[in-house]
Amino acid sequence: MTDTTPRVTAEIDLAAVRANVRRLRDVARTAQLMAVVKADGYGHGAVPCARAAREAGAAWLGTATPQEALALRAAGDTGRLLCWLWTPGGPWREAVEAGIDVSVSGMWALKEVVAAARESGRTARVHLKADTGLGRNGCAPADWGELTAAARAAEAAGAVRVTGVWSHFACADEPGHPSIPLQQNAFREALTVAEATGLTPEVRHFANSPATLTLPESHYDLVRTGIAMYGISPSPELGTPADHGLTPAMTLKASLASVKRVPGGHGVSYGHHYTTPGETTLALVPAGYADGIPRHASGSGPVLVAGKWRQVAGRIAMDQFVVDLGGDTARAGDEAVLFGPGDRGEPTAEDWARAAGTIAYEIVTRIGQRVPRVYTGEGGRDGENGHDSHDGEVRGHG
Repeated sequence: MTDTTPRVTAEIDLAAVRANVRRLRDVARTAQLMAVVKADGYGHGAVPCARAAREAGAAWLGTATPQEALALRAAGDTGRLLCWLWTPGGPWREAVEAGIDVSVSGMWALKEVVAAARESGRTARVHLKADTGLGRNGCAPADWGELTAAARAAEAAGAVRVTGVWSHFACADEPGHPSIPLQQNAFREALTVAEATGLTPEVRHFANSPATLTLPESHYDLVRTGIAMYGISPSPELGTPADHGLTPAMTLKASLASVKRVPGGHGVSYGHHYTTPGETTLALVPAGYADGIPRHASGSGPVLVAGKWRQVAGRIAMDQFVVDLGGDTARAGDEAVLFGPGDRGEPTAEDWARAAGTIAYEIVTRIGQRVPRVYTGEGGRDGENGHDSHDGEVRGHG
């Protein structure tokens, strides 16, 4: 049975994804581009967005977990693919056999990937990650010499090929932050140590989305663009998407479930944190925190309904929230736009981030499993701003 008026949908413009990737490739100049599709493509759908990025010239894909990388292989992607978030006992052999580049940040991981390579009879492709100051994953400077030397020995034995050396910025989204030059110096030192051991990686990579946009000296051989390829600015301090020539790819819409007149003094939603100031019209948006709408935006989240911006009235519940239309009218089934590119007057993901006290990354990645993704602009034959004939295909979230 076809759902002709879906409760809520996330419309993903793949033409925008391709245009964003092309724009970022232009910014990266001679460096290759890795399209990061972790977290189900930042909520946009990993497989469709990976295909769109490849069509636009992305030489690499990147994921956090090996399961994400293996799912891309199962979906038919055969290009260069890196995954970096490993734990002991992970599916190293499966990754090696699937031709996935894997990241190593310590001796335990190198030992496990060497064992997997020997079991599979294939040479593992390894990227060594240096902790240059982020303090998360990555090898500490004091241990870097040991790791690079051991990796070179494993390479000489034919177990691995060190295809990459890399690191990650902590504060590239904060222009002028003092950690930026310190990390750049630390990465140069890490490269010097690696080269001194005889390693000759194919790619050296450091730049994430904000560094790609603002720190050309950090581009090296490869840039890793995540949030920017989906058309979202890494931070307000770096400007809007339009400032960087990017277009947000996700539009979140809902169909009003109820519209009714109520008297003044009528409580709205749990806790009655909002009470109608006078006789008014209330509209019910059938989306809530189970769909990824942040409860922290209760009373402040913006929605375009009946041609105007409204704010959430009262608390956002698990499945629904209310907006007060005042003297305006609407009907059940009318469209409510929670966020989109903003070019039609609707709020953006950044507007919701401000309302919830978070970042736009979280707004798009938290959109839940029960929200279907509707893909437009498929096929890869569009112009910079065009679409092709496959608009409107509805798919599940995976």
